[in-house]
Amino acid sequence: MSAHTQTAEKGQNTTLLCQESYVCSGTDEAIFECDECRSLQCQRCEEELHQPERLRNHERTRIRPGHVPYCDSCKGANGNILHTSMTGTRQIAAVRCQVCKINLCLECQKRTHAGGNRRKHPVTVYHAGKAQEQEEEEGMDEETKRRKMTEKVVSFLLVDETEEIQVRNEEDFIKKLDCSPDQHLKVVSIFGNTGDGKSHTLNHTFFYGREVFKTSPAQESCTVGVWAAYDPVRKVVVIDTEGLLGATVNLSQRTRLLLKVLAISDLVIYRTRADRLHNDLFKFLGDASEAYLKHFTKELKATTARCGLDVPLSTLGPGVIIFHETVYTKLLGSDHPSEVPEKLIQDRFRKLSCFPEAFSSIHYKGTRTYNPPTDFSGLRRAVEQQLENNTTRSPRQPGVIYKALKALSDRFSGEIPDDQMAHSSFFPDEYFTCSSVCLSCGCGCKKSMNHAKEGVPHESKSRCRYSHQYDNRVYTCKACYERGMEVSVVPKTSASTDSPWLGLAKYAWSGYVIECPNCGVVYRSRQYWFGNQDPVNTVVRTEIEHVWPGTDGFLKDNNNAAQRLLDGMNFMAQSVSELSLGPTKAVTSWLTDQIAPAYWRPNSQILSCNKCNTPFKDNDTKHHCRACGEGFCDGCSSKTRPVPERGWGPAPVRVCDNCYENRGIQLDVAELPSDEEGGTLIARKVGEAVQNTLGAVVTAMDIPLGLVKDAARPAYWVPDHEILHCHNCRKEFSIKLSKHHCRACGQGFCDECSHDRRAVPSRGWDHPVRVCFNCNKKPGDL
Repeated sequence: MSAHTQTAEKGQNTTLLCQESYVCSGTDEAIFECDECRSLQCQRCEEELHQPERLRNHERTRIRPGHVPYCDSCKGANGNILHTSMTGTRQIAAVRCQVCKINLCLECQKRTHAGGNRRKHPVTVYHAGKAQEQEEEEGMDEETKRRKMTEKVVSFLLVDETEEIQVRNEEDFIKKLDCSPDQHLKVVSIFGNTGDGKSHTLNHTFFYGREVFKTSPAQESCTVGVWAAYDPVRKVVVIDTEGLLGATVNLSQRTRLLLKVLAISDLVIYRTRADRLHNDLFKFLGDASEAYLKHFTKELKATTARCGLDVPLSTLGPGVIIFHETVYTKLLGSDHPSEVPEKLIQDRFRKLSCFPEAFSSIHYKGTRTYNPPTDFSGLRRAVEQQLENNTTRSPRQPGVIYKALKALSDRFSGEIPDDQMAHSSFFPDEYFTCSSVCLSCGCGCKKSMNHAKEGVPHESKSRCRYSHQYDNRVYTCKACYERGMEVSVVPKTSASTDSPWLGLAKYAWSGYVIECPNCGVVYRSRQYWFGNQDPVNTVVRTEIEHVWPGTDGFLKDNNNAAQRLLDGMNFMAQSVSELSLGPTKAVTSWLTDQIAPAYWRPNSQILSCNKCNTPFKDNDTKHHCRACGEGFCDGCSSKTRPVPERGWGPAPVRVCDNCYENRGIQLDVAELPSDEEGGTLIARKVGEAVQNTLGAVVTAMDIPLGLVKDAARPAYWVPDHEILHCHNCRKEFSIKLSKHHCRACGQGFCDECSHDRRAVPSRGWDHPVRVCFNCNKKPGDL
């Protein structure tokens, strides 16, 4: 590296300083450039230097931001220009020699300061980038300026092949486009078969041949998913799509993705290099139009209302330009100049029974390539003409474009089962409708995809058939139906006007009831000793409804008498247990002290564990060491060994950790138990045997109680053995965490997630019962 280069790198300036140093010593900012003094001058130096009469007429120029002076060596002593740039103008200075006090361009610097002592002169480097750009732009024509505006444009992946949007949010979308959030834009996309040069067409139509969208001579498709770029000249978002008829997986999802792109586009270019227009082109556009009107028009209206968009999304589809490139055949309509190509295209649509009604316009633009490269000027003019037309689709902000694409992606997403696919159309209904199938009759849901997120139920136009497995019958009151009302009724244990215990008594005597909200109890299954008729023949009508995956059955057994009885008994037992807990503890402690050996510390004096000092609570159990007689917690007295010196033997008994370790130490004769203590010891042993026997009885009773609970469980409840964790908070159930069933949905919950109480008439619970947090939030009757 040369010496002057090293100095130049150290002398880069950010602000132009005075080069005269006449008054300011070179520290003030330069304000003027004097062409005849050949220097930059501050305010004070300029006034002092030009006070003499002969210097007052010097031509001085006020310096603007980014100003760089001209080269002084380019002008001779007589003012003649010694050399110029290729554009015929003086060169702008690149450096200023601080010794010679002159400004030099790069060429003059090499010529005058390349050798000798001048090579070591310190120089100051000018930031000439902005100034040179301004000079260059002033001399550019309009076409060159447009080309320069597209030099920094890059494309980015907008949606991948699995229909996942690859931009995080609206701000990220605008950042990758590199445009203003308030800029109003239109969207131009391209479609066509794989290998027809769609990316190449966009690069030459919008970006003057720059490879903004990747192209490749390989057999594999170079465009996977959807790519986007911003054209700053025409203010449009340009979208490149994956080609049709390519070797790809997830064909159905990728084809559906094309229609989402078409829905947000203002102009669509269909690129084809076939010498003759194939039927696939017309079939694709016809099917796309039908699917757009059937599925996307309503969704675009809903998006406008849901997102509160200032610019309404047009429900009329984009304009279409068919770009047809031929080599050996004539262009469409060239044989008959009197016929318009668009008229011939409409006739072709009509013959194939395809009606592109969704598109605002269809234009044909052809070019015949005798010798490469392809001429894209005609397509460019046609695109610019269509973009200027705002009568049907107006420009909108980039945020609106992103919201529309996001709404369509959220609505129409998910896997498409191949076994339900109708391959006779490019865009079958299965691409956009719900994939749920009725479990009883096998018919599909006709609602749009992901409708369950908005609380919209499944629906099918065909009638269902009865299946005993799902019992998909629905009862409606016959009397209400004859009065013009359709009121659903269900069999249940008791009427809503009966108290829980009275309802159980009536159920045991006269069976289940069917109750109508308007007519009251219309049926009892055992109302008479004999001759009770079926309700279908007398008081109710039967309808068969579809059984959708994830939904409950219809007339499942809502007779919950057994469970009601268990709930009542559990409530009574729990109440008695809670009310008697305090007295029971007190009585138990007193009885224990009465039969305890004399060396045991009384229970009333044991407040904490003798070893770990943990305070005892009301529900904690105190344990006595059979050796020392002190009170311990279960953890500090879990070991066992015989204590013959205290009369406990030969069977092992509970001792504390300290006494267990000191098992070799024997007691003195004075410490051995007396005859009176021996009798007390026998009473204590009998008491422990009674307690162990009662505990075994209670444990044995718990086993059949679990069987009774399973037998009493209503049919819609999830069995206990299948419930491993809370359905809401996902906590695992254990001995300390009890299971509770929601009376509405039948799932298992912990107490915190199911502490609400509410009537569930549809399940036969007319009085407030336990429901989960989610069911309690549902409006209306459960």
